[in-house]
Amino acid sequence: MSLTQDEMPQRAVVQFNCTGQAVGKMRNELDVRMVKPFEERFELATDEGAFHGGDASAPPPLALFVGGLAGCLMTQIRAFAKRLDVTISDLKVDVRVQWDWEAKGRVYETAPKSFEIDVFLDSQDPLDAQLNLIQAAKKGCFIEQTLGQSNSIRHRIRHEGEWMSID
Repeated sequence: MSLTQDEMPQRAVVQFNCTGQAVGKMRNELDVRMVKPFEERFELATDEGAFHGGDASAPPPLALFVGGLAGCLMTQIRAFAKRLDVTISDLKVDVRVQWDWEAKGRVYETAPKSFEIDVFLDSQDPLDAQLNLIQAAKKGCFIEQTLGQSNSIRHRIRHEGEWMSID
C-alpha cells in the first residue's frame, strides 16, 4: 500500500531491508523491501565481470549505486518541481563518482574520492526558482544526504547461534 503526500505524517522513519543470496559464480539475487512508512518490494540482481570471476549477468553493485544516486536526485527534482511550481521541459543529469583503489596483498582497499553531479534543467522559470528547486531536491535525496554525512555501519556475523560484532 502506497501513501500520497497528503496522507504522510509530518515526520516518519523510512526503512528499507534487503536480503541477498549468493548464486552462481559472483551473482547476488537481492530481495529489497521498503517496510516503513509503507510496503514495497523489488527483486534486483548484481554480478561482476571477469575481474572478480563473474559472468556479468547483471549490473555490478557500483553501477546500481551510481544509478541510484542519479535516479534519486532526478526523482526529487521532478517531484519537488510540482510542489514548488517550477515548470520543467527537460531534465538530464550526469553523475561522476570516483574511488581510490589500492592493492593490499591479495585484496584491495577503497576510499571515496569525488562525487560530481551536473544538472541540465530546461525551464522557463527564473534562475532563483530553478536553484531553489535543486537545493530542495538535494536535501530530499536520501542517497545524497547519506553520502554527505559521516556514517557508521555496523557489521555482524552469526557464529554458533550467536551474533558477534565485527569491528
